[in-house]
Amino acid sequence: MLISVVITKGFTPWLSPGGSKSYRKNKRQQAGGRCPLPTSGGQGDGGYGPLTILDQYVVKEMLSPFLLCIGGFTIILLSGYLFDLMDLVFVKKVPVSTVLHLLGYKLPSIVVLTLPLAVLFATLLALGRLAKDNELTIMRMAGLSLSRMIAPLLVLGVIVSGITYFANEKVVPEMNHKEANLIRRIIFQDAPPSVEEQVFFRDPEDRFFYIGRVDSQRKELQEIMIYETKAGSFPRLITAATGEYGDNKWRLQNGTVQELDDQGFVKGQVRFQEMELPLTGRPERFFGQQKTTNEMSRQELGEHIDLFQKSGLQVNDFVVDYHLKLALPWASFVFVLLGAPLCFYFGRGGRMFGVVLSLIIMFLYYVATSIARSLGANGLLPPLLAAWLGNLVFGGLGIGLLSWSR
Repeated sequence: MLISVVITKGFTPWLSPGGSKSYRKNKRQQAGGRCPLPTSGGQGDGGYGPLTILDQYVVKEMLSPFLLCIGGFTIILLSGYLFDLMDLVFVKKVPVSTVLHLLGYKLPSIVVLTLPLAVLFATLLALGRLAKDNELTIMRMAGLSLSRMIAPLLVLGVIVSGITYFANEKVVPEMNHKEANLIRRIIFQDAPPSVEEQVFFRDPEDRFFYIGRVDSQRKELQEIMIYETKAGSFPRLITAATGEYGDNKWRLQNGTVQELDDQGFVKGQVRFQEMELPLTGRPERFFGQQKTTNEMSRQELGEHIDLFQKSGLQVNDFVVDYHLKLALPWASFVFVLLGAPLCFYFGRGGRMFGVVLSLIIMFLYYVATSIARSLGANGLLPPLLAAWLGNLVFGGLGIGLLSWSR
């Protein structure tokens, strides 16, 4: 095997039965307490310097399963989404071209979802193979620490995390919004437009809306917030406990109207029992501007949260989602950090072990993240802690295993 040749070249006395303890002791003393490994330029110190032959070998071992996992997971998830769309084709007679557009809009979010899963599978499969063939053991005998062995994989995890964050900010929200709007237009063909729950949207007059809960049958709204900006006047913030909506107006009940200064502070406040709010423009255009948190970038969601907090509304669930948009992309790095040491200790089971372990880690990670999000949304955990709890727990476990291996 290549890695055995690379390591044993120049270290035959160290690894062979005839290699005495005194020889190994002298080599460690010459190398400052550890046995050196060859780098791409020849004999090196086996530290954290430039990319070595071993680094290249480990990364190459991981790349093939990484790319295969991205392709495989993407095909599986996209096929499941296509199956869901078949109802639009056979029931609503939606053209195939429209379905293809929906698949195209969905593709970026699916690829981003597969990236951390592919990193985890590739790490466990690659290192599992090395462990089964005793190549990790040979590295340790040559003086490499486990943290040094997986350093290139950790760097790869950071790169994938950065790509995931960038895609979630610049590509995925826009594609999700186009997908949701296309589905809404399809639904509007057979039914009047409706308001969705926990969404943000903007009307043609540049007013920002948020609706907490909706009873579509009775056309009733709850937890309403409207932010108005008009040229030549200070902005207004309208909040109402309940409301009713029709084609061209909303009727709000039990609310307040706050006038804000240019710094966002309340200048004056008026309470009302009932208030009519006229709407202009076509309903399809108005309701087509609805956005969920999945359709917004982290920056855009943060701007909406600022408006809510000024109004005094409870927005813990959106604050958690805001922090999750930064925390979840780091799953790739965390999976490498945890999966690599587990392979060293338990990786002799081969590829099947890697598959089973990947499924277990993914299940536990996303269940823990989901539970933490729920606790944060209900105010039982600080939103920042709720968003990062999964990374802290699983990343901390990985660091502990790495420390234990020294």
